[in-house]
Amino acid sequence: MDGWVVAMMLGASTLLGAFGLWALLWGIRSGQFDDHKKFLDGAQFDSEEALNDAVTMERKKEDILKQKEKREKGYAPPD
Repeated sequence: MDGWVVAMMLGASTLLGAFGLWALLWGIRSGQFDDHKKFLDGAQFDSEEALNDAVTMERKKEDILKQKEKREKGYAPPD
């Protein structure tokens, strides 16, 4: 491969990388990634069944963690 081909590839990739970084920084500064209403709207439009399922899953998760802690407290490695 010739040196000028490598130089062109490095130049193009550097240019594209710089453009991508500029676009990311512009998006962050202008608030393109902010979504202030996402969580409020999500809870507002959830059905009662979905909320009850979420509460049930949280309780199951807590029960599993409590059971795991009990098992780990009583564990003693063999001598």
